[in-house]
Amino acid sequence: MSRANQRSEQAVYPEGSASGPSGLMDVLGIAAVLLEADGRIDMWSPQAEALFGYTGDEAVGQYAARLLLHPEHRRAGMRLFAEVMETGRGWAGSFPVRHKDGSTRTVEFRTMRLTDNLGDHYALGLATDRATVQQMEREVALSSQLVTQAPIGLSVLDTDLRYVAVNSALASMHGVPAADHMGRHFREILPGAPFAAAENHMREVLETGRPLVDEQVVGRTRADPDHDHAWAVSIYRLEDQGGHVLGIANVVVDVTDRYEAAQQADRAQQRLRLMADGSARIGTTLEVERTAQELADVLVPDLADMIAVDILDSVLRTGRPDRGDGPALFRALAVKTAYPTGASEAIIAPGHLTTYHTDHPAAHCLRTRKPVLITHIDKGDLRRIAADDAAAGLLAQAGVHTDMAVPLIARDEIIGVMGLARARNPQPFDEDDLTLACELASSAALSIDNAILHQHIRTAAETLQRSLLPRPSPRRPGLEIAARYRPAVAFSEVGGDWYDVIPLGGDRTALAVGDVMGSGIPAATAMGRLRTATSTLADLDLAPSRILTHLDKITQGLDPYIATCVYAVYNPHAARLQVACAGHLPPVLVRAGRTPELLDLPTGTPLGVGGGHFETSAVAMNPGDQLVLYTDGLVETRDDPIDERLEALLRLLSPPCDSAEETCDRLLRELRGPTDHDDVALLIARARPLSRP
Repeated sequence: MSRANQRSEQAVYPEGSASGPSGLMDVLGIAAVLLEADGRIDMWSPQAEALFGYTGDEAVGQYAARLLLHPEHRRAGMRLFAEVMETGRGWAGSFPVRHKDGSTRTVEFRTMRLTDNLGDHYALGLATDRATVQQMEREVALSSQLVTQAPIGLSVLDTDLRYVAVNSALASMHGVPAADHMGRHFREILPGAPFAAAENHMREVLETGRPLVDEQVVGRTRADPDHDHAWAVSIYRLEDQGGHVLGIANVVVDVTDRYEAAQQADRAQQRLRLMADGSARIGTTLEVERTAQELADVLVPDLADMIAVDILDSVLRTGRPDRGDGPALFRALAVKTAYPTGASEAIIAPGHLTTYHTDHPAAHCLRTRKPVLITHIDKGDLRRIAADDAAAGLLAQAGVHTDMAVPLIARDEIIGVMGLARARNPQPFDEDDLTLACELASSAALSIDNAILHQHIRTAAETLQRSLLPRPSPRRPGLEIAARYRPAVAFSEVGGDWYDVIPLGGDRTALAVGDVMGSGIPAATAMGRLRTATSTLADLDLAPSRILTHLDKITQGLDPYIATCVYAVYNPHAARLQVACAGHLPPVLVRAGRTPELLDLPTGTPLGVGGGHFETSAVAMNPGDQLVLYTDGLVETRDDPIDERLEALLRLLSPPCDSAEETCDRLLRELRGPTDHDDVALLIARARPLSRP
C-alpha cells in the first residue's frame, strides 16, 4: 500500500475515465491496517505510521492489541475485534489508542471483515485522528448552516459557471427554487444585460484568482420583475488542498434599500442643483422669449427629454388673461429636446398660435390651476396629450412614456402652461419631479410676467417717446437735416433722449439735443415737457445761453429729474452757429476738407441743478460743413473709455458721407451694439448754400 500511495500522486488517467485526487482524503489522513484472524497486523499503510508512530517494519507481524492499546483498554478492544470477525458486521466509533511515544490519542475507526478467495477472514481498519474528524465536522456543520440559514445569498458554481450549491436566501432573491438551480448555467438563471458584467467578473476571478468584493449589480429578477433591485456581490475562487480550481463562491447581499436611499439622495441633490441653476439662469433679462427659453434650458435634459413653454396670447397682447368663454389661445414661446427626435414635429413651434382640446393637460391646467402628472402613458393618453392623431403617432414612435403639465402662475393669475415629457430617459416622472417642476415654474412665471409687464411699459414709453419727438423736414433754409431715435435694448427701459428742430425768423433754425436722466414713461413725460418748453422759449428769440438758463429753472420744477442739453441756432445768411451746452457731450463739427473736431465749448452744469452759468459760443459754419449733435447713448459703453469712443466717432466722420441721412445710418451701425443699455438721439445738420429766390 505504501508503494501504491506513492504512485497515486503521479498517476496519469485516461481522458474521461478519472480525475485528480481530492484534497479531503489528505486532510483527514486516513490510515489503513489489515489484521489477520488472530489479531496480528498483516499490512500497515504510511498513513498508519503517521497516525500511530510505528513504522511498517515495527508494526507488521505484531498483535495489534498489544502494540496499539493500553492494558486497561485491551479487553474492550479485543471484544470488539472478535464481534466483527464472528458476525461480519462492521464497527464504527472512536477508541483510545497508544501512540509509539506513549501518549494516548482518540482515533476514529471504521472496521470491517474481509474474506479472501480461500474463505479466510481478515479485519480491515480505517482510522483517522478524532480531533481532525471533529474539526471537519464543525467546519462542515458551520458551512452547512451558513449556506442554508444565512440571510445573505450564497452559491457555489463550477468552472463552467453552473450552479452546484445554492442557499434558500439566494434562491428567494432569484425567484427560482434552489433545486432548479442545480446544473444550470448562471446566465440561465439571470439572463439580460445587467448580469452579463457579473458573469464576466466571475470568469475573471476564475482565471486570475483575484477576488471581487462588493461589486454593485442592479437589475430585475423573476422574484420582482417590475422593479430594479441592487445587490453587493463578492466572488472568490475555490481551490482544493492541491491547488486545483473547483469553481467560485458567490456571496450576494441585497442592498436595495441602500441603493434606493442613494438614488433618492442623488435626486435630492439634483433638485437642489436645478433650483440653484434655475435661480441663476432664469430671468437674466426682461425679454419674454429669452426668459421662456432659459426655463427650457434649465429643465432639459436634467429633468425632461423635451419641453414646451406656452403663454396665453391675451397675456402677451394685453398683460392679462382673456376671460372669454371660447378655447384659450396659446402662443408657443420656447421648445427644446435633449436630442434630435421626431417628437419635436408634434410640438407647436415657437411663435405659432394654437388652441388645445378640452382633455389636453394644458386645458386642464388652465381650468383647475393644478398640474397634471401622467406616470405611464397608454394609447389613450397619447391622444390626450397630442394636438391630433398625427402628433400622437409621432410621440408614440419617439417612445414618449411619461408626461406632465404645469401651470405658470404669476401674481395669482395663470399666464401659461409648461409641458414636459420623457422618452429616452426610462424613469417615469414621479411626485418629486412634479414638485420640482412646479417650484421652477412658479419662479419662472414671475420672471416671464415681469418681462411681459416690462415689454408693455417699454412699448408704451417708446410710443410716447416717439410721439413727442418731431418729424423734422429734411430741408431748412441753408440746411440739410437728418435725425434718428433708437430706444434702448429690451432689458433696459426707454430713456428721455430727445432732439428738436425749431424754425425761427430770418431763415434761422434752432437745433437741440437733450437727455433726461432716468427711464420709462416718467422720463419720457419729463422729456416732452422740456421739449415743449424749449420750443416755447425758442420763439422769444433769446441767445442759446439764456434759453438754457430758463430751461434750468423749469427742470428744477420737474424734480427729481436732471437733464443735459445742447442748444444751437444757425443763421445761414451769416454762416454762423451760436451754441450753448448744459452738461452735455460736445457736438462735432465736420468742416469741408478738414479733420472733424469736437467743439471746445464751456460745458455748463446739467439742467435742474440750479444756479448754473451758461455761455454762448459763436462758430463759423459754411456750406458743406456738418454739425453732429448726439446723446451719450451713441458713444458711451460700460467697457470702453469715453475718450476712445469719441475718437471712434471722429474717425467715422472722416471722410464724410454724401448726405446727412447716410451719416446717421453709418454712426448708428458702427457705434451701437446689440446690448447697449441706453437710448440714442442723433441730429445731423449739413450747411448748404441758400437757394436764390
